[in-house]
Amino acid sequence: MTTDTAVGPPTPKVPRAPQESAPRTPGRSRPSSRGSRLRRILHSWQLYVLLAPALVYLVVFKYWPMYGAQIAFREYNPVDGFFWSPWVGLQHFDTFLHSFQFGRIVANTLTINTVGLLVAFPVPIILALIVNQLPSERFKRLTQTILYSPSFISVVVVVGMIHLLFSPSSGLVNHLISAVGGQPIFFMGAPEWFRPLYIGSDVWQNAGFSMIIYLAALTAIDPSLHEAARMDGANRFQRIRHIDIPGILPVITILFILAVGNIFNLGFEKVYLMQTDLNLPTSEVINTYVYKVGLQSAQFSYSAAIGLFNSVLNLLLLLTFNWVAKKANQSSLW
Repeated sequence: MTTDTAVGPPTPKVPRAPQESAPRTPGRSRPSSRGSRLRRILHSWQLYVLLAPALVYLVVFKYWPMYGAQIAFREYNPVDGFFWSPWVGLQHFDTFLHSFQFGRIVANTLTINTVGLLVAFPVPIILALIVNQLPSERFKRLTQTILYSPSFISVVVVVGMIHLLFSPSSGLVNHLISAVGGQPIFFMGAPEWFRPLYIGSDVWQNAGFSMIIYLAALTAIDPSLHEAARMDGANRFQRIRHIDIPGILPVITILFILAVGNIFNLGFEKVYLMQTDLNLPTSEVINTYVYKVGLQSAQFSYSAAIGLFNSVLNLLLLLTFNWVAKKANQSSLW
């Protein structure tokens, strides 16, 4: 026996009337931003405890010493201290700009850094692209280790190796030159050889470390792009040109901006260790000059003014190239 159930038309849904919200009272509708921020800090206090040592380091060793830069505008002497030494304004900057050594040391610093940037900057990119294409993973790891190893060698040891290899009497290089009928060359005493030795040894020591950065960026590229390119008949060089290089271009841009922003800050230790009385015309740079006039001659205010001048130039270059990169629709620091 079946029972017929009549199905009526569906009951129409009556829309609910919108509820009127109570008017907000100014100053009482939301909790204060300061209170909510404090609650977030208290909720994640463990993270802030981990962050505290780094913040303390930055404040103590990076920001607090900046107050001492005022001696660049004073005639500083240790007896009067920072605040009681007489104020001389821009006198030390004017002295440096009109000194007979200004043109030479600025030209040496710019030449070494500019040539080094043009020569050394592309080398780790090329090495990373080559190593990334190696078919054997074992051979790839071995190659990375060999290229990266010089980064662990101390600058003092590297300069000692340069002295031994290029010695005019017992150096391997001069023995090879004599073996082919040439005359031994006093490399460390010839001004024209200082820049090639410095830049070449710098490339050998630091290219492997920079290569690791680009290899890490290459691993972020989607492998399916290479697979699709192989199916379309692209060879290895075409894949490097159209996939790998565009993939790491943001990293290249960022590192180039940082390198340009450091162009006036040539490493002091290596230059000073390679410096001799004979190669001073090409080896005297801003940092070694600051060391000599500041510590050896005790002209503290004058050396501080030169260091501040150097830092301002680096900052201007960093801001300029970052602005250019942003206008060119490339990656930028901010």
